[in-house]
Amino acid sequence: MLDALSITALHDQTNQAWHQIEANLPPGTEVELRPLIEQQHRANFELWHEEDKAREPEATDAAIATVKHAIDRLNQRRNDLVEQIDVLLLKQLQPIFDAAPSASLHSETPGMMIDRLSILSLKIFHTREEAQRETATEEHREKNRRRLALLLEQREDLATALNALHQDMSAGKRRFKLYRQMKMYNDPELNPLIYKHHSHAL
Repeated sequence: MLDALSITALHDQTNQAWHQIEANLPPGTEVELRPLIEQQHRANFELWHEEDKAREPEATDAAIATVKHAIDRLNQRRNDLVEQIDVLLLKQLQPIFDAAPSASLHSETPGMMIDRLSILSLKIFHTREEAQRETATEEHREKNRRRLALLLEQREDLATALNALHQDMSAGKRRFKLYRQMKMYNDPELNPLIYKHHSHAL
């Protein structure tokens, strides 16, 4: 049902494929775990590269504004997909949780941990590129080799923790609740700069 090693393998495979060919992700039904994880990783993948554009030294103000809007949309999608992953897992695990109401509550959800694994995989991919970049100095490559070793250790630790959490949840020892992100900046009814603008336009 939930296997951290297969998740990290999926992240690495899609990183490689998406960097070689910019393919659009098929819409899918979003009712199974693996497609949800892949779509959530795709949101992080696209977000990573939009963030790069925002820091391009020669980017115009108009280009940065466009990128900022794209970043907001992708961040919203990223968080929505984290919640969808957790909703699906909760549906699968709820009978166990109902039978073990005294199980310890885990504050970080599996979806949040999968999101962290996704970001780590992107850091690993790009750090490995820098560690092997022929146009860089040996000092630069060595620095990134050290960074890469640390990132790989961090990902292994997190993947191990995710698997342990899933085992404990399946055994009724731990549980999690759905935590809504409640993002406010994209909501025209909650962001004062948006609703003030609309009120002035009326």
